[in-house]
Amino acid sequence: MGRFGTDSPVSDCHTWKILIICRSFFAISFIFAENELTANTPTAHKEVIMLKPLCFVLMPFGRKNDEAGRLIDFDAVYQELIIPAVIAAGMEVIRADEEQAGGIIHKPMFERLLLCEYAVADLTTANANVFYELGIRHATRRWSTIPIFAEGSRLPFDVSFIRAVPYKLTADGKPANNKTDAEILSKKLIDAKDPLTDSPLYSFDLISNQPDIAREKTDVFRDRVRYSAAMKGRLAAARKEGMAALELIETELGNIRDAEGGVVIDLFLSYRSIKAWPEMIALASRMSQPLAKTTMIREQLALALNRAGRSEEAEAELIDLIARRGPSSETYGILGRVYKDRWNTASEKGEATLAKDLLEKAINAYLKGFETDWRDAYPGINAVTLMEIKEPPDPERKKLLPVVTYAAERRIAAGKADYWDYATLLELAILNMDEKKANAALASAAAAVREFWEPETTARNLRMIGMAREKRGITEKWIQAIEKELEGLAKQK
Repeated sequence: MGRFGTDSPVSDCHTWKILIICRSFFAISFIFAENELTANTPTAHKEVIMLKPLCFVLMPFGRKNDEAGRLIDFDAVYQELIIPAVIAAGMEVIRADEEQAGGIIHKPMFERLLLCEYAVADLTTANANVFYELGIRHATRRWSTIPIFAEGSRLPFDVSFIRAVPYKLTADGKPANNKTDAEILSKKLIDAKDPLTDSPLYSFDLISNQPDIAREKTDVFRDRVRYSAAMKGRLAAARKEGMAALELIETELGNIRDAEGGVVIDLFLSYRSIKAWPEMIALASRMSQPLAKTTMIREQLALALNRAGRSEEAEAELIDLIARRGPSSETYGILGRVYKDRWNTASEKGEATLAKDLLEKAINAYLKGFETDWRDAYPGINAVTLMEIKEPPDPERKKLLPVVTYAAERRIAAGKADYWDYATLLELAILNMDEKKANAALASAAAAVREFWEPETTARNLRMIGMAREKRGITEKWIQAIEKELEGLAKQK
């Protein structure tokens, strides 16, 4: 049944919908720090290389005149005031003009501008480039942009209402009160870690939702983010070593709120890979607010809450997320899983009426997810499988089967296939009673297995289908043989 409708903790997002650079506020831009630890060093003894949050500085450079003719040394402002303030706030600093080549603002600048957790914008002289960059920032980031300006300068009317931080200059246009002004700016940056809306577009409700961190497919997220290669390797090794190794890394990270977003998310997903649901929940509560409020984190938190036996909280989290962010195949898929688990529990207790209602809720949630994005086969396969299990089977499933099949086949044809794509084709073949296609899909799925719970989950799904059909007097030995082969693959992993 795929990622979220079964016991699989894997949760994917549609990769083709949103540009990569709008999928993350963390991690992607941290490409300049590399770790030289050797791969053979034992995990527990490797040093944690922490990349600090990145603060992007939007400002003029060189020496420029303001509207009154005063010459200002912006390089001195950067070196003597802004850099000390950013460092004191526990951040790394990079300047906008350092991202230019031949006067052309190119892709890296936009990536920094969109994805950096924090930004400082010097509005002195009303520089056109700075205001263009500030507009982009305000349109895409609700908070964490700190405007500054030189005392004696006049801000344009359009931004005069923005709460900018003033700094003093000497007669030769250099910072006059470095220590005090740097301390004020540093405090503003630290305060931004508990965000309040500073973008006027969001303050005036002109934009309701900022671009989301709904990530690239979450089960390949670790291959997409750019952060410390050594930490990435440590987490990969720790997932194999188990809980103690992951907990050691979390301890070494210190204050999770200040840790690099990519590392925190990888740790979060690493706990998921070993089914450490309480640890996922606890980690989410310690994340910075901007990260904790992102769709991907909230979806995965709901998944963990459900698996930890807190389904009411999971349901509330997902319903609120849909209300705030709108429908998505991912969110509805996880909500379907919540109702499916309740259906299983009610069925086991013999609560037939409740079980029937919960099965309908699960099917409806999966259908809404598939209708949100027909290209995402996963809520579709969950829906048609439960429609097959339903008594009597829902005849509408026959209309959906070819649509779900097409969605799965298109992903494979696009070269984006993973285990779940082939497992989806396998389940579809089972539902269509096509032994030949089922065995072909099984072979492809077996070659793509990454972790033990993947074939284990698919085997459980086939068992559910088989049990429902046995009640109708239908028994297929070839399906039972596929189920046993999947169980064997799970044991091998």
